[in-house]
Order: sequence, then structure tokens, then C-alpha cells
Amino acid sequence: MIGNTLWQALALVLVVEGLLPLISPAGWRRMFEQVLSLGNGQIRFFGLCSIVAGVIFLLVLA
Repeated sequence: MIGNTLWQALALVLVVEGLLPLISPAGWRRMFEQVLSLGNGQIRFFGLCSIVAGVIFLLVLA
């Protein structure tokens, strides 16, 4: 049961990740061009913020 839920969550991530390139490919490209101009520290900070937000969201739902 837990393994099945994990695969469903990963599949949902893929669906959400695919929405922006499907809806607005030009906006998606501009976003990645802006990300490429960021430094490694800035990218790591956004990654950390994303992880923290995800953990908080999981704790709220649990």
C-alpha cells in the first residue's frame, strides 16, 4: 500500500511538472533562461525552500 502511494505521488509530480511546458512553452523557456543566470547558492536556496515547503505540506496532510 505505501509503495503504491509513493508511485502515485511521483506520477502526480510528473503531471504537475508537465503542465507549464504544455500550457506555455515560451514562458517555460524564459523561466529556465532566468534559472540559468542564477548562481549555485541561489539555486540551492530555492531547492531548500522547496524541500521545506514540501515537508511542511506533508506534515499538515498527515
